[in-house]
Amino acid sequence: MIRINLLGNDRATARKAFAFDSGKQVAVICGVLGLTAALGIGYWHWSLTKQASDLDQEIEVANAEQARVRTLLAELKTYETRRATLQQRVQLIEQLRSGQSIPVQLLDVISKSVPDMLWLTDLEQKGNDVTMAGNSTTLISLSDFVGNLGMSPLLQKPIEIVNSTVQSVTPTGQTATQGGPSVDLIKFTVKASLVPNPKAPPPPAAPGRAGGPAPGGAR
Repeated sequence: MIRINLLGNDRATARKAFAFDSGKQVAVICGVLGLTAALGIGYWHWSLTKQASDLDQEIEVANAEQARVRTLLAELKTYETRRATLQQRVQLIEQLRSGQSIPVQLLDVISKSVPDMLWLTDLEQKGNDVTMAGNSTTLISLSDFVGNLGMSPLLQKPIEIVNSTVQSVTPTGQTATQGGPSVDLIKFTVKASLVPNPKAPPPPAAPGRAGGPAPGGAR
């Protein structure tokens, strides 16, 4: 008599099916986890790329704004410098008008010798010595001023630059360390001496005294 254990075969089949289903579930879970990780990494990379692009745009906008502000500051510096120059010149004119002890010819020579970007803040005469103090934005203007003075017959040569210092100030008159756009000013003092007896131009010759006989003279 042959006996067949059908129950044992069913158990073995069930075990194999369970093992197969477990392996399939593990594979599915691993696949889902892998896909989730890939999606997460992709989103993270896209987010970083977008942030970098946004930062680049912000930096570009900030650089453009910085360039615009620098241009405005430069224009403001130029405007304030010109305004200060005009104000100093007006003050000098008023000072010269009130200075009765300074000869008119000397005032005319000095006023015509002042170049652009230079202005005087003080003018004093003691005897034949004339001292002029002022500010300039360039050394060329200071050199031109001294050269123009040296061309006058009223002043002895050479014209002496007693001192000159460079100081950075803001258009409001503060020092550069106090903040704001700064301007380099050259503060100078120039000393000159008047010619003791400047030669006056000779009077025009009377008719008949220079050259041939006077018209209508005796023959």
